[in-house]
Amino acid sequence: MTSRIPRDSRLRLVRPRPLAAAPQAMTQRRPRRAAPRPPEGTPARSELARMARAGLADAARVARWADSALGRGSATADGKATLSDATAERAARELGLTPAEVRADWDTARLAGLVEVHGDSARPGWRLRAWNRDDSAVLRGWVALFDAWSLAYPEPAGQEPAAVAEVISAMPQVLSFLQLSAGPVPVAQLLDLLEQRVTELRTERCEVPYGPRLEPGTPQPPEAAPVPDAAADTPLAPLLDWALHALASVGALTCDDGHATLTPLGSWAVWVKLEQICVAAQSPAGNIEQPAEDMLRGCARLRPNAARAEYRAWLAARPVGSAVTELIDAARGEDALLRGLAFDALRVVGAPAEPDVRAVVDEPTLRPYALLWLAEHDGADPEDAHHVLTRREATWLWVDTAAAVADHGEAPLLVRHLESAVQPTVPALLDEVRAVGHPRTVQVLVALAAAHPDPALAKAVRRAAFQVHTGG
Repeated sequence: MTSRIPRDSRLRLVRPRPLAAAPQAMTQRRPRRAAPRPPEGTPARSELARMARAGLADAARVARWADSALGRGSATADGKATLSDATAERAARELGLTPAEVRADWDTARLAGLVEVHGDSARPGWRLRAWNRDDSAVLRGWVALFDAWSLAYPEPAGQEPAAVAEVISAMPQVLSFLQLSAGPVPVAQLLDLLEQRVTELRTERCEVPYGPRLEPGTPQPPEAAPVPDAAADTPLAPLLDWALHALASVGALTCDDGHATLTPLGSWAVWVKLEQICVAAQSPAGNIEQPAEDMLRGCARLRPNAARAEYRAWLAARPVGSAVTELIDAARGEDALLRGLAFDALRVVGAPAEPDVRAVVDEPTLRPYALLWLAEHDGADPEDAHHVLTRREATWLWVDTAAAVADHGEAPLLVRHLESAVQPTVPALLDEVRAVGHPRTVQVLVALAAAHPDPALAKAVRRAAFQVHTGG
């Protein structure tokens, strides 16, 4: 007596689906928030993009020169994106500029994502490829430069680093005030606001005295002389002047006659940042204030576009470096769903996350995700990025994705996940799954056996789970 269903069912070969497929399938429809409109008087996106192209024209020219003259050859000397003397002099000769102008345009192009530096070589960024046809790419490049205003214009020499950091942290509130004012604001008024915000930041610090506590009635030891706070004694007026000139250098504002005024591009960029924060603040989980792991859990049931909006708002509210560290730490956890979502959020971060992603390539748990991220970052089509994985890495990722589906999805989704396996038959898949050594292999196989409607196939999967469990 034979089963009508073949025991050795061949798997339909389809493109491996990323982990994002799990949350998509679990999505519940939510009322869509109406697309917000920028403040009245904001130019159209096409006009904003024209302004951004004009402001970044010199940087784009140097980036195109590097693309055509150097290809992927050596462009830097120290592995830190500093243009080498030979390259700067060659570019100056061919472009009719001075070496200092070339270096300034190069740094602007790098901050705007028009060029990407890897070690001692440089290559054009995707924004440069789309520069003439995609207004969104141009505006994203300009916003990236706007976000990096403190790097584009070095702070005055001899300033206390802590005071500089406080001013950088306080400037979003100053920019918000400028945006709401919608016109020239006296610099003296901005200085008052900056001083208030810096005072708030210092007050918010939780400075708890360490050391043994004395019992009541015990004589207090003589107080030590207070340690002077260099940052507290630093005058903020020179630092505000630096910040305003730095923002002016990237085209975000103008500063004339003792007044500062946001440019149309600057006003639009500040509005975009505020809108991103408002979107996250209105979410049920309040994701903007959550640590990375809780934020990712809050985004697990959102549609992809809504989740990306949450990621952008969460990222806008914190320094990029610490945000990337948080996301990678969340990816190292035991929840496979969070691992995939963390790398989706890192895709939103883009180029600034590359060094941290490359640093985890040798971690077995993160390696497949990191390799896919890097392939897409290097320009590979997301449909074909999985080709960078070895058979073993692809199988490990299949098990990890199945673990996410088993923990957070539904039985039919786990059954459909079989279609994404690279192995052509179920026995071949089971053999390689057993050999790959994923810590969730047993749980995944047990869940798959319970969910699959084919009794013969379910029995084979249960047997494989038992063999993995017993070490057979």
